[in-house]
Amino acid sequence: MKTSIKVISSFIALLLFTVLFSSFQKEKAAALKFAFPYRKAGLTDRQAAAHLLSRFTYGAKEGDIDLVVKTGLEKWFQQQLDGRQKDEGLDKKLMEYTDINLSNSEVENKYPRQARVLRLAIKDGAINKDSVNKGDQKAYRKQLQDYMEANGLKPEAELIRQFINQKILRAAYTNNQLRELLTDFWFNHFNVSLTKNQCASFVPAFERDVIRPNVTGKFQTLLMATAKSPAMLIYLDNFTSTGEQGATMDMDMQMMGEKLKPAAINRLKQLQNNKKKSGGLNENYAREVMELHTLGVDGGYSQSDVTQAARVLTGWTLAPMGAEGYGAAMEKVIEKVGVANLEKRGFVREGDFLFVPTRHDNGEKKVLGKKFAAGGGYQEGVELLSMLAHHQSTAKFISRKLAVRFVNDNPAPKLIDKMAKVFISSDGNIEQVMIAMVSAPEFWTADALREKTKSPFELAMSAVRSLNAEITQPYQLFSWINKMGQKMYYYQAPTGFPDRGQYWINTGSLLNRMNFGLALASQRIPGVQVNLSALNDNHEPESAEAALATYGKMIMPERNLQETIKRLKPMLNDPDLVTKVQNAAAKAPVPQPESTMTAEGDMMMMGAAVPKRENPKKNAGNVQLAGGNNSMLAQVVGVIIGSPEFQRK
Repeated sequence: MKTSIKVISSFIALLLFTVLFSSFQKEKAAALKFAFPYRKAGLTDRQAAAHLLSRFTYGAKEGDIDLVVKTGLEKWFQQQLDGRQKDEGLDKKLMEYTDINLSNSEVENKYPRQARVLRLAIKDGAINKDSVNKGDQKAYRKQLQDYMEANGLKPEAELIRQFINQKILRAAYTNNQLRELLTDFWFNHFNVSLTKNQCASFVPAFERDVIRPNVTGKFQTLLMATAKSPAMLIYLDNFTSTGEQGATMDMDMQMMGEKLKPAAINRLKQLQNNKKKSGGLNENYAREVMELHTLGVDGGYSQSDVTQAARVLTGWTLAPMGAEGYGAAMEKVIEKVGVANLEKRGFVREGDFLFVPTRHDNGEKKVLGKKFAAGGGYQEGVELLSMLAHHQSTAKFISRKLAVRFVNDNPAPKLIDKMAKVFISSDGNIEQVMIAMVSAPEFWTADALREKTKSPFELAMSAVRSLNAEITQPYQLFSWINKMGQKMYYYQAPTGFPDRGQYWINTGSLLNRMNFGLALASQRIPGVQVNLSALNDNHEPESAEAALATYGKMIMPERNLQETIKRLKPMLNDPDLVTKVQNAAAKAPVPQPESTMTAEGDMMMMGAAVPKRENPKKNAGNVQLAGGNNSMLAQVVGVIIGSPEFQRK
């Protein structure tokens, strides 16, 4: 009897193992329906892993290549696409930046623009209206600052500072590196700029709620979400666009069913007159959604299509946000119509987005050959964006942009065609397009390996990651990235930053990159600590040349560094190298994108504290350094980071 029980138990155990193993194999097969053809390109597992890390992270850290090889290249890539790796360390660092989680309404209430603060202060009697332009400006700013502190208000620049800090920390520390890279890619694709002050305070929520959650989903979802976001609505002016055949503000008032107070009526009429002065129909968003977001400049649309599309998107505006914030003029309208009656009246409210039927052009339109019947309302805007998202030109345009970012500056037409086919067949599934790209032979050819140039942001992040830096003042890195030619979030044009090496590389930028490498390695960037000796298990190299070979392999793994080492040797023993590079960099400044106001400028205007700028002459030259670094080693590592080879990915 006992023998029978043992046999049955063994059988059940074997059956259970077989079922579980079979299930595991099926799950594994289902998750990995793709394979990377890197061996056909003559690459080893480690070389292929290094290539993946160079393109889909902000830089390999010590042990990353071993991890990718052990995990399996395809499985690692799928994990990165899934973006569900735990990030306890990063989450802890982000805890001090609480306001990056505020809703747009909360931002409106806590970070009002200066003009609104002034109105509130005058209204509450904290500032005399006549003293604004005539009185002592220093005293006026002090009064404004005191009023803000007393009422729990903060200057917008502090919100922007937190926002920039979190971007740097995410890029440096997240385990979900590809998701962060794609967030950067799609933000740049759907660019909104802090230089347009009216939309600046909505940019953090734009990245957090619109871009980041949708980076590997359906392109249509991403397109629709950006079209409805306050940041985009304001940045490209669609929130003011009204149709000539749409009704006026007077009709808004009639829809309320009862009369408003005279002051409210006057305010609505004033807004109506302002809209008339601004010209009614605004084509900015309609043009850019075709040229930059979907079809591309050669996507087959005409000026007539732009105008007609703009008519389709009239009435797409902002819902009320915050007390007396953007959209507040519609608050009374919504109150009187009643939230329950909004849909019956043709209004559509989704979060901070509002479709106002009385601002919409109700006439017939025709875009790209498709007719939109009169009276289509909100739905015709949805149909238009869906049509653009699924267009063949969009498939090619988006595929090409992804290939330019992740493969090389001039991707093969064959690769773009493969990706575009997957875009169409998968209903614009970004994850599937990414898999098609990395599964293609073109991703692994010699034309792709180390053929992309790092942007200043990518350079800084790859440097701090490779040196295992501890970042306690992220904004200091932003200042250096700006100095190297990339003022993140401040690119004024809706195109976003160009994604080609020739845009980033010139004499001034190369000198500033070398200057950055030397500053980072020699601990001259406040709040960014590196321990160079610890990276080599506290073994001190016998000479500068030995250090160059050791740290070169460490910082740029799986590369042939013979020529690089030969090129860098002459720079190792120059005691004045740091000073020479600083002086040369100062004489060849890098052009910066125009900005109506910098974050520091805003902070000064609002009376907030501004961090001290680093003195480039301070700590220059051969000095003993903290954190297990010495001047020889710091110079070697700085030269490596500033080298042409490290600029490539």
